Amino acid sequence: MSLQFPFNPLERAGEVESQVMKEGKRLYYRFRPAKFYGGVATGDAVGCSFLCAYCWNYKRNLNPGRYKDFYSPQEVAARMLAIAQKNFLNLYRISGAEPVLGDRSFEHLIEIVKILFRYRPGSPFILETNGFFLGYKPEFIEMFKYLNIKVRVSLKGIDEISFENISGAEKKYFEYPLIALRELEERKIIAWPALMGDFFPHEEVLGFEEFLKDNYTSARIEIENLKPFPFVVENIKKRNLKL
Repeated sequence: MSLQFPFNPLERAGEVESQVMKEGKRLYYRFRPAKFYGGVATGDAVGCSFLCAYCWNYKRNLNPGRYKDFYSPQEVAARMLAIAQKNFLNLYRISGAEPVLGDRSFEHLIEIVKILFRYRPGSPFILETNGFFLGYKPEFIEMFKYLNIKVRVSLKGIDEISFENISGAEKKYFEYPLIALRELEERKIIAWPALMGDFFPHEEVLGFEEFLKDNYTSARIEIENLKPFPFVVENIKKRNLKL
């Protein structure tokens, strides 16, 4: 897949979705229990509309088409349920990639959550998303009202410039994840923003949080901490980012 920075994330999402989705199935490379949120059954997928400098799954998301293991929603849910039962877990998530790239991946996601909700109605699904497509097509969010979904929107910058430098996506798309947060709050879906704090002074983060409260969401920002894998450090240098 050819890629030139900065890129159009809508076009990239379509290209990636065509590689990672096939007849309702999506590419995953592993299923596992994880320690986050106090313990969560996790399906690790590939494919994202962004290509963030600090992404721990950067290499897989750069060329997702080289993976071959497609799983149906039924197969994904079954594996997650088995992991949860074996490890006494009550949360579920998809990680390593963007769950919502377009209509097909969204339908795949919703079917997984419906199955999980059917068998474990009291166990939430944590949707970890960059928020881009939910802001682009906020009508998707309507489906969340009927399911036990909590949404963590990972923001890639505090302004257009930092967004473009970190995500690789064109700066004019900066606001879409913020729109997603506003739409989620208006529909009373539990949601919150997350931000990699290593790139911004504390006072700038506080100012950005006030900006979000005034315009998009009342939720507090979850501050992430960078995992300095060697390839992550190299990507950060290539993008001329400073910690």
